[in-house]
Amino acid sequence: MKGDGVVRVMGGKKKLTIKQMERTQEKKDQASEKKKGGKSGGLAPEKKAPGIITPDLRSEKIIGEIKKMKAVTPYAVASRFNLRLSVAKDMLDELAQKGVLEYVSAGKSLKIYKPHD
Repeated sequence: MKGDGVVRVMGGKKKLTIKQMERTQEKKDQASEKKKGGKSGGLAPEKKAPGIITPDLRSEKIIGEIKKMKAVTPYAVASRFNLRLSVAKDMLDELAQKGVLEYVSAGKSLKIYKPHD
């Protein structure tokens, strides 16, 4: 079928003019500003690694914060005090032994505590 009269042209995409390139760049800039929330040139907030050291368990501030929580889980404590999950689990076990928290229930990988009245 070499002589069927069909011409096949292989080629890439046409080059854009300078004006067309400017327009596409402006659209991209506007879209990225909307994603950032309208902030132009702002840097992303710096993220800190979660702490490894257990906070002082005798501190009234920490115990008061924990007592305000309805259900105390390792994840809630880790996110509230910026700790690693393993550190938060150890901290809750210690507080339960001291009588500050009361053990409620546990699943496969989650322990739930409540503040002791």
